[in-house]
Amino acid sequence: MELVDLSVPFLRSRRNAKWQRFGSDVIPAWVAEMDFAIAPPIAEALARIEREQDFGYPSYAATVTALAKVFSLRMKERFDWDADAERVQFVSDLVQASFASVMAFADPGDNILLQTPAYPPFRDAILKTGRRLTPHSLRDDGQRFVFDVEALAAAIDSQTRVMIFCHPHNPTGRVYDRAELEAIAQVAIRNDLVVVSDEIHADLVYPGRQHIPLAKISPEIAARTVTITSATKSFNMPGLRCGLMHFGSRALQDRFEARIPPLLLGHPGINGFEATSAAWTQCQPWLDRLMAHLTANRDHLVSTVRSEFPGARIYAPEATFLSWIDFSALKLPGTPFQFFLEKARVGLSAGDTFDVASREFGRLNFATSRAILDEILGRMIEAVRAR
Repeated sequence: MELVDLSVPFLRSRRNAKWQRFGSDVIPAWVAEMDFAIAPPIAEALARIEREQDFGYPSYAATVTALAKVFSLRMKERFDWDADAERVQFVSDLVQASFASVMAFADPGDNILLQTPAYPPFRDAILKTGRRLTPHSLRDDGQRFVFDVEALAAAIDSQTRVMIFCHPHNPTGRVYDRAELEAIAQVAIRNDLVVVSDEIHADLVYPGRQHIPLAKISPEIAARTVTITSATKSFNMPGLRCGLMHFGSRALQDRFEARIPPLLLGHPGINGFEATSAAWTQCQPWLDRLMAHLTANRDHLVSTVRSEFPGARIYAPEATFLSWIDFSALKLPGTPFQFFLEKARVGLSAGDTFDVASREFGRLNFATSRAILDEILGRMIEAVRAR
């Protein structure tokens, strides 16, 4: 299946947040959304709903059962993970799943561990529900960001109940290997923690690395892991609002449902269900084409940053279409977000929204056409040279 680039005029004509947040002269490279047309089978699934005027109440029991089975088959085929289809709860998005999990497995005042830098809504899920956030910083070892298991264990106290785990990691792009996952699992088991494992980027892993679901590591860690995921990131349809939670044991699901009745979460709409089913059953060729394009863009970006921004630090992401760049050596006036927005008219994600200690970082989304990526980089290079 061909990967179709969307033109800048077309992208600006739509109502989505990515291209509407900044001024009309700014090229956005911030939110995790791609500048490509959706795969044809997804488009056809949505068109079929319109043709058939299928906008009534869905038969939720049958729809949920069918898509849960599709999910289970997908996990087995892609990751050799036996994910029980009966342990699935659908949600509108994974932020909803994060909030619900924190509220289900921790009381106000309890301690929640969170890797930093971190996707900002994870922090909101902790602080806005009255829980206590304990950051656990990934460590830069000079080649990539690594999980410091000793520091993780030291951060746990008698009120620690949950760890939010982003795997693959956003924003650093790390894909944790089996040894890292086994060490993390042992800490969680030893300290009786529930792990909320966000694995939405699992399909977006580059050659040379492999995604291993945390719940696959052992029955013991599976029994305390809530895996949250969705097809929306990999197949570029976040507005269709369809995600899921997978509980690694019936006991864990019972604990969740005792505090968060499933009906409180609602259901995704029929468009989200049908698009997700099409993505997971018919669109692997499209995803393969996407990954080839993203690999080329990633390598081009890394090479350009290293050659044109002396001292800037970038590690090639092992997954995601997001790069985490340390601009501190450039000694830019203001933060990188402010500088590149004002001087280059490029909209990055601000580093300090992921971690207050990361104000000299910027996150750059490279899931776009090569022409747009080159325009982004060209503007940034010119701005740095002209300061």
